[in-house]
Amino acid sequence: MSIRKRLGRAASVALVGILAAGLAACTNDTLADQYREGSNKGYIGADGFQVVEIPESERTDPVVFSGVTDTGETITSEDVAGDVVVVNFWYAACGPCIVEAPRLEEAYQAVADEAVTFLGLNTYDQAATALAFARDNGVSYPSMLAVDDRELKLAFVDATPLSATPTTLVLDAEGRVAARIVGELSAPSILTTLVRDALAETS
Repeated sequence: MSIRKRLGRAASVALVGILAAGLAACTNDTLADQYREGSNKGYIGADGFQVVEIPESERTDPVVFSGVTDTGETITSEDVAGDVVVVNFWYAACGPCIVEAPRLEEAYQAVADEAVTFLGLNTYDQAATALAFARDNGVSYPSMLAVDDRELKLAFVDATPLSATPTTLVLDAEGRVAARIVGELSAPSILTTLVRDALAETS
């Protein structure tokens, strides 16, 4: 069983009542259009959020990680090797994290049938709080818990400051940071564009 299917099954058992139906991806999004019209290396929105896409030649070493999810599963970078991986840094009392949660879920549903893994990385909460957040905000992908996991925090220290929450990383199929969204995700199509750019590199 693939890691996406295994984690998805664990999450569905633990998070009864979470939104199951996929949401259609936005295809006419002004922010996404503005981003794509740029240099492909950076976009800063009016509300201060920043999108940076990193050319393949400028990417650093793969992120090597291992963590326990809110459903008790252990997941490692080896488990998702070959996938494009989205990692969203969040915690339950973070206002922008609450606002962006349904947008992340919409992006997840839009690429659920592709070689993509979505993971949250909760920087502050215990499992019960993380699961309650997922249930209340309709998030169906799992989150790794970093509050008591120094090694998990260290794994991402070169990729993004853990204090910069929310932040969303897109790792390419080799595990390297291909894109970074700093701040609240303004539209699902911003993220799906970055994910599909990373997927296209392997086709």
